[in-house]
Amino acid sequence: MKRIKNISVGFVVSFLGSIPLGYLNLVGFEIYNKTGFHNLFLFLLGIIFVESFVIYFTLLFAKQLVNNRKLMKGIDFFAIAFMLILSYSFYAHADTTINNDSFIERNIMYSPFVIGVLLNCFNFLQLPFWTGWNLYLINENFISIEKNYKYYYIAGTLIGVFLGMLSLILILQLIFKNTLYVFNYVMSILIPLFFIVLAGVQTFKVYNKYFNVKLKT
Repeated sequence: MKRIKNISVGFVVSFLGSIPLGYLNLVGFEIYNKTGFHNLFLFLLGIIFVESFVIYFTLLFAKQLVNNRKLMKGIDFFAIAFMLILSYSFYAHADTTINNDSFIERNIMYSPFVIGVLLNCFNFLQLPFWTGWNLYLINENFISIEKNYKYYYIAGTLIGVFLGMLSLILILQLIFKNTLYVFNYVMSILIPLFFIVLAGVQTFKVYNKYFNVKLKT
């Protein structure tokens, strides 16, 4: 029973957590459009390869990570800079996207698995995400981590991440199928704006978390 519960909870948390549009989903969307399902599959395997280590170590050291305010503060500030860098990167390659010869397409020959690994290594926002969730699930007894039960939870989360990202990418493909103009417009205009908005939201969170509290006190 504990095994099934761990798998189910891990799946639900990771599936829903992977749905919001993030840069990994957007890169996977472009990989699928430009090079097909096989490369998308390898890309997602690279994502969950890194995710398995992140989930495992945040599961073991959740309380220690939460109490390390300097590390969490560094991650929060880095996230703002990273979102702005991603916004500029997509904007800078807008012309190549419109000409149907994107940066991803020209470099995918190296290995979509490696691209997934490298990009997810820079996804530092997953640390506070998984740390918070793991700590909550453990404290509320939604999951069991004694003995080998934690591995069933990790298996559920990896399946959820894979299927969540795959589902979103396929849905986006259906929406933009046979609408090349809309796809090019999204990749070249809306996506850079999306990352700017994310950077703004993250800035607001950082301000309330680290500066607004000091002003009130």
